[in-house]
Amino acid sequence: METNQDIRWLQRHDSFHRANGRLLEITESNRTPDDLSDLEMEGLIQRFEYTYELAWKTLQDLLKYKGYDFVQGPNGTLQMALEDGLITDHDGWRRMAKARITTAHTYNEGDALAIVQGIYEEYSRLLKQLDHKLKEEAKRMANDTF
Repeated sequence: METNQDIRWLQRHDSFHRANGRLLEITESNRTPDDLSDLEMEGLIQRFEYTYELAWKTLQDLLKYKGYDFVQGPNGTLQMALEDGLITDHDGWRRMAKARITTAHTYNEGDALAIVQGIYEEYSRLLKQLDHKLKEEAKRMANDTF
């Protein structure tokens, strides 16, 4: 029987999957960062922000479901996810976390351009890998219940 915790991580993953798809619409198009207007860059950064937030919160919910002690915040969650094998590029995820913090606390054009480059060159790939890994986890867990 599914518990609320089972459903929570799966529901959060569904939201993350949809958000990540919206982010990838831009980064996997034929457009480069140089092709984006200021408004489009701001939209891309906003998509990155909510996709990143859903990513680490999905990881947190899944780790709780797996029985890990609750850890508050993205840093502890990312460390546990690394230990569990849910993510493999800890340095990349730390860079992504730093970029997310930058978007929340400051705005200047140089930072925005650097973050857009990071989204294109690294962060969208890491988020896509996580989405794939979470799909595998959900499938494995579904198979384990039968």
